[in-house]
Amino acid sequence: MILNFIVVIIGLILFEVISSVDNAIINAHVLKTMPHKYRRIFLIWGLLLAVFVVRGVLPFLIVWLANTNLSLVEVWSVAFSGSEEMTRALESSKPMLLVGGGVYLFMVFVAWLFLEEKKYAFFVESFIHRQSIWFYAISSVTLTAIIYFSVQVNPMMALAASIGATAFFITDGFKKNAEEKEKELASPHLSAWSKILYLEALDASFSIDGVIGAFAFTMYVPLILIGNGLGAFVVREITIHGIDIIAKFAYLKNGAMYTIGILGTLMIAESFGQHYPFWLAPVNTLVILSIFLFLSWREIKQTGHKS
Repeated sequence: MILNFIVVIIGLILFEVISSVDNAIINAHVLKTMPHKYRRIFLIWGLLLAVFVVRGVLPFLIVWLANTNLSLVEVWSVAFSGSEEMTRALESSKPMLLVGGGVYLFMVFVAWLFLEEKKYAFFVESFIHRQSIWFYAISSVTLTAIIYFSVQVNPMMALAASIGATAFFITDGFKKNAEEKEKELASPHLSAWSKILYLEALDASFSIDGVIGAFAFTMYVPLILIGNGLGAFVVREITIHGIDIIAKFAYLKNGAMYTIGILGTLMIAESFGQHYPFWLAPVNTLVILSIFLFLSWREIKQTGHKS
């Protein structure tokens, strides 16, 4: 049992880190334009907010939304008790949690694959990006199919799938706006407090990917809190000390997105009754991260030889 927990926590940390690479890079660029005092405020108090408020509350909120017959206090209580009541509550809500989260993650992946400018790791990525118009057709047809099959199993699953798609469009819009605002945030004319508040809001939107994806690893909320919390701490350390090194690994974002796509697919399949061993999600994350770290390292080496 302890080994299972360790494997899941390591997987959660890795997933949190690689899914937050973009967030860390934006944070680092903006922090460079801020006085040292305000950097410390963001990195210290922002870490507390990111870990204890956003990543601490969001898993409970998601579980509660799938179990509205329980109060938030009851969800909090039974999550740490390990009682049969919590087990039954999670089992009954598991299909809704998985299909909603799976739709969200799948759409994040497909949007990246078709719409986002990227460093191409494979030729097929370039080809798919040139077919960007198909994103809307593929995502709409896929969502319609999931809702159709969900209605036949449980109408609440159909609602959860719709909520997952809605959450994607809301957070995707905010992230795209953040990318466009990055230069404005780096302006010396914008106050430090304005930058801190915006970065916190941005961090909250990016954290949704990590929290939702965590349910592909485990339905046990305390493990999610530990894994995501440690992952958020690692991301902050990267932001402070290692962002220039991380930025050189050009294909990390690709690895994060393929991990998200596979986790989303597994969550959707599991919501319809497929069962997977506990180690599948962590091993999937580790293997994909290793592949894209190798591709990034190889490119760094080749670039170094050419220069």
